Amino acid sequence: MLAKLRPASPATRRGLSVVIPLIFGLTILVLWELVVRGLNIQPVLLPPPSAIGAAIASSTPLLWADFVQTFLKGVLSGYALGCGAGFLTALAIDRSSFLKRGLLPLGNLVSALPIVGVAPIMVMWFGFDWPSKAAVVTILTFFPMLVNTVAGLGTAGAMERDLMRTYAASPAQSLLKLRLPAALPFIFNALKINATLALIGAIVAEFFGTPIVGMGFRISAEIGRMNTPMVWAEIAVAALAGSLSYGLIALLERRATFWHPSIRRG
Repeated sequence: MLAKLRPASPATRRGLSVVIPLIFGLTILVLWELVVRGLNIQPVLLPPPSAIGAAIASSTPLLWADFVQTFLKGVLSGYALGCGAGFLTALAIDRSSFLKRGLLPLGNLVSALPIVGVAPIMVMWFGFDWPSKAAVVTILTFFPMLVNTVAGLGTAGAMERDLMRTYAASPAQSLLKLRLPAALPFIFNALKINATLALIGAIVAEFFGTPIVGMGFRISAEIGRMNTPMVWAEIAVAALAGSLSYGLIALLERRATFWHPSIRRG
């Protein structure tokens, strides 16, 4: 019933966009609890949400330490390095047809490398602590940003480019005032993709070597002890961190690309 409402007030629409997913999520949790308890499913196979909540409440300091190690150190540093390097490389490629023809195919090849092959090499190169996880995240996030930025820089129309030339705009002015704004939807698309990809990469990389802290380490260790509520607690923390990161970038996108038709329609 709430989903069928079409309120005229923007504030009401925004409220419904929050309330409806919350109701849906709570319904899923209640059904999950009822099915697990009603069918007497063993907690080692699928723990009920109440057991996962109890694990979160009783292990908050441990979960926080894992979050700091994996997300605040490994993910954020690798995300910033990978996205920043991909963006700057795209600007260089845009000015050179040689780089565009030579580096982009190589980028597509490297982006297809499996993380389970890259992660052990990064651990050997950079050690067991968070720098090796940041290196994996840098590799994973570099090429989506590179490809999307190059594609975005090419979306400015010929008419707009001709208009900038009639204004005697320099290449730098044309880039800053026309081509980069036109590329913003592509850049934010890469940022949103990388927000979840970076977290996945850091967690998987921790399976191949890490100090005794981190989300990936905790998942691997606790699943070996059959402590599945703690495993699901780590998964819940990772899902929450990834969702909040994605939502923050989406909010920034709405502020920065308010002029885009997709944002105006929303």
